[in-house]
Amino acid sequence: MRIGMIGTGYVGLVTGTCLAETGNDVVCMDRETWKIEMLRAGRSPIYEPGLQELIDRNLAAGRLGFTTSLEEATSGMHMVFIAVGTPPQPNGSVDLSALWAVVDQMAQYLGPDTIVVIKSTVPVGTNAAVTRRLKELTGRLCYVASNPEFLKEGTAVDDFMKPDRVVVGARSPWVVDQLHDLYRPYLRTDRPFLAMSPESAEMTKYAANAMLATKISFINEIALLCELTGADVDDVRRGIGHDERIGFAFLFPGVGYGGSCLPKDVQALTAVGAQHDLEMLILRAVHRVNVRQREWLLEKIRRYFDGHLAGRVFGIWGLSFKPGTDDLREAPSLFVIEKLQAAEAAVQVHDPVAMENARRLFGDKLRYCQLPEDAADGADALIILTEWKQFVHFDLTKVRSRMNRPVIFDGRNLYDLHRMRELGFDYVSVGRPAVFAAAVPAATR
Repeated sequence: MRIGMIGTGYVGLVTGTCLAETGNDVVCMDRETWKIEMLRAGRSPIYEPGLQELIDRNLAAGRLGFTTSLEEATSGMHMVFIAVGTPPQPNGSVDLSALWAVVDQMAQYLGPDTIVVIKSTVPVGTNAAVTRRLKELTGRLCYVASNPEFLKEGTAVDDFMKPDRVVVGARSPWVVDQLHDLYRPYLRTDRPFLAMSPESAEMTKYAANAMLATKISFINEIALLCELTGADVDDVRRGIGHDERIGFAFLFPGVGYGGSCLPKDVQALTAVGAQHDLEMLILRAVHRVNVRQREWLLEKIRRYFDGHLAGRVFGIWGLSFKPGTDDLREAPSLFVIEKLQAAEAAVQVHDPVAMENARRLFGDKLRYCQLPEDAADGADALIILTEWKQFVHFDLTKVRSRMNRPVIFDGRNLYDLHRMRELGFDYVSVGRPAVFAAAVPAATR
């Protein structure tokens, strides 16, 4: 098939490249000239494991192309995917201006049998509204399908190639059949292809992310209660996770969820409820718990240092909102860094892949360290905010000898409490008893 992909962010670039990998001819379009120039040169503008290799292979095979021309990505295509950003507005509702700009401009290039596939995350009813708009612009009924994505940053290529399900919302059986044929190579292990109404498909995306966010906020709230009652959240997590009705997925305490999906989608679904005079009580609580979780970590740091953060040096391991990506959108690290700087503390950071993105945001306000141990140099404390695998078995004796004080605030619970005590660290994690091995005033404990 000939496929047009409008938008080359995480969703559009991964989707377009993976579709080319199975033999489709794909043209990806973006209005950002610098991004298209990078891609034409064979360089991915985002970090996603496995993506660069796929871009190289499909560029060389001539199945993957990049353009800034909407006409080139639309004319003569069997399907045109819309994968533009739908960011939140101040009230939590979704900004669809980029999507409507594409719809209005692409209408003149659409063939009578071209299927427009909405890949962007959009409120319920958007498919119907796009269908009406295209009919106004073209004078005919156009085919519009909803195909929400369920890709996880850091494993997006694998998620696309081996999906746990594909969801398609369309009113035409022919459109459903065409999309089923497109996705057939990825469903060879009998993964389900779920056809439903566009409204149900749109809601499925929001409901899935809201459920995941709810699990994260739930275990984070339990973790805070564990700290106050003397329980250990690791024990509690194991105790409930073995219940098949609950499971272990997304049941890890930390400093809260971030990224481009969960925060935005929780607030968007809350806004949809408000539009229909329905207060989304659970989702409002989910969001409040997530915000509080980041503040809780800062409060632990303030308490440890008796409120005196000015002039202190803090090392940070992990900037991206999760491992496997360089994405800083809604990352807890941004909140922590801004609060420490506001308190007149110095911050030095290390992340395996997100350093350049951090430099674009903070400029010379941070010290950027190429090695993890360098971020510990002269530090009064080390703060862990992303659970990169290379941190898990890192030789912490290298870190301890270079720190001003052997203190670690672990927002991801990477280390065993007994081991940290043996290594001589003061170690404060989430939902577990704190370890105090260094000589610090009792009042700060």
